[in-house]
Amino acid sequence: MSYPELLDPAALDLPPRDFVGYGRHVPEVTWPGGARVAINIVLNYEEGAEYSLADGDGVNDAWGEYTYEVPPTVRDLGTESHFEFGSRVGAWRLARIFDRYGIDVTIGAAALALERNRDFADWIGESGNDVIGHGYRWTEDSRIPREQERELIERAVESIERTTGQRIRGWYVRSFPSVHTRSLLVENGGFLYDSDAMNDELPYWAPVGDGRFLVVPYSKVTNDVKYFVPPYYARPADFFENLKLALDTMLRESAEGHGGRMMTVGLHARWSGQAARSTAVADFIEYALQVDGAAFLRRVDIAEHWASAFAPGNAA
Repeated sequence: MSYPELLDPAALDLPPRDFVGYGRHVPEVTWPGGARVAINIVLNYEEGAEYSLADGDGVNDAWGEYTYEVPPTVRDLGTESHFEFGSRVGAWRLARIFDRYGIDVTIGAAALALERNRDFADWIGESGNDVIGHGYRWTEDSRIPREQERELIERAVESIERTTGQRIRGWYVRSFPSVHTRSLLVENGGFLYDSDAMNDELPYWAPVGDGRFLVVPYSKVTNDVKYFVPPYYARPADFFENLKLALDTMLRESAEGHGGRMMTVGLHARWSGQAARSTAVADFIEYALQVDGAAFLRRVDIAEHWASAFAPGNAA
């Protein structure tokens, strides 16, 4: 078997990899309010920013409710309608759940999606929930040149501030950041953290140039994407059970002296906003509110707490 010539990562200015992390010495964390586990629900709001022939992309998106793909030369009205369900119905169903229980959540918003649904952008501003930038559009930014990526970050910042009144402090893209993303966020100067990594259950400081930048990891496991990515959720109860077991385990580990944890719950309006599936979200919120040691926090609050309590050079 032959292998391509090895490239020197240092010569390419690629971000370094860290396989160790906190290891056996997980930091002792007390989150605001005294919680041992900080739960952050991230509602991914992408509807209206996805790939679409109607927007001149030359390709249809495939993350609707089925895996069948319509040829790129044919407009996929079926998938478009699944996305539209998220903005027309699903987002509001989930918003009512969050409001009913009075919990803080984070909206992972693609800027164009909010431009196309100003009522939902208004709700974000009224609710006090924070926004993490999810691209200007829900596209593969890892494939574009650095200058274009910089322009799209700046465009998203301006757009989301205009629609919600918030200057976004965090950023994550559609699964695959580029090798330039983190340094562009540092260059921008207005970002506190990014959430493109899925390699930990606590925030950490990553090297960027001569400094450090805060990473607040995301999760594709405690996430409703498992309705469509194997191993699948067969029922909403499967999603609830997955979330419950994750929270129980984190609380037990913390009680045994293995440090605090952060639990990210990823939701999508077009998936968990479906009537039956929304019950898993409500059931988990009810459960988490009844246990000791857990609290729902906004992502920006987690980032600010970590930046204050575990600044670079401290024990964590």
